[in-house]
Amino acid sequence: MSDPLDRIAAALERMAPAPLSAPDFDAADAFVWHVSPDRLEPVRQVSRVDMSLLVGVDRSRDTLLQNTLQFARGLPANNALLWGARGMGKSSLVKAVHAAVRAQDLPLKIVELQREDLPSVSRLLNLLRGSEARFLLFCDDLSFSHDDQHYKSLKAVLDGGIEGRPENVVLYATSNRRHLMPRDMIENERSSAINPSEAVEEKVSLSDRFGLWLGFHACDQDQYLAMIRGYCDAYGVEIDDETLRAEAVEWQATRGARSGRVAWQYFTDLAGRRGVAV
Repeated sequence: MSDPLDRIAAALERMAPAPLSAPDFDAADAFVWHVSPDRLEPVRQVSRVDMSLLVGVDRSRDTLLQNTLQFARGLPANNALLWGARGMGKSSLVKAVHAAVRAQDLPLKIVELQREDLPSVSRLLNLLRGSEARFLLFCDDLSFSHDDQHYKSLKAVLDGGIEGRPENVVLYATSNRRHLMPRDMIENERSSAINPSEAVEEKVSLSDRFGLWLGFHACDQDQYLAMIRGYCDAYGVEIDDETLRAEAVEWQATRGARSGRVAWQYFTDLAGRRGVAV
């Protein structure tokens, strides 16, 4: 009879997942990272808006595009945190910038990483590190709540780990919070800590590791209407300014908000009523 330890080792080896093979990065320009099992799924058609249709974010657009061009050309570039008002085009800008860089025939791939999968980020980076391609690692709607330890996985990626961030990877994240954690959490930990100044330093310092902070603020009514007019012109939806204003303002009032997302939702309704495919 074989040694029990040998049998246990053989059983564990059968249960272990097969080593992750390097994906074909030439198969697509965009990928989504999944776990259980670990894999990179190619995305054939990325859902995105043309950069010319993003209104009210000119400075953020120019800054992020320049940083991304530098990275795609093999030059130094910063990780970027896009934070601010909901529905103002943070994730849309990241995807639009990637498309603009690819339009210049620069070799840049985009990989989307879900916040829930942050603990696996080291395995993902090891996969990307061995490739000759350059990768924009994108994490949308990044934030951390009470007792959330996912931020520790991200800190070493941004700065401070022994290996550090691979030379061919840059991280862009979006968040509604500049410091990636709720204000009440910051105040609660400060009030109950022995040393309030250091109570939340570890978590707050995560946002400091992004070299670029790009803020997105709520749009005014003129910008809101300009967004809709831009969509109408781009997709060939004909409507006079007076009717557009009346309907768009009413739509905004029923939603109780005004943003780029609300503008797109009104335009989708308008295009459908006018029989125009988008």
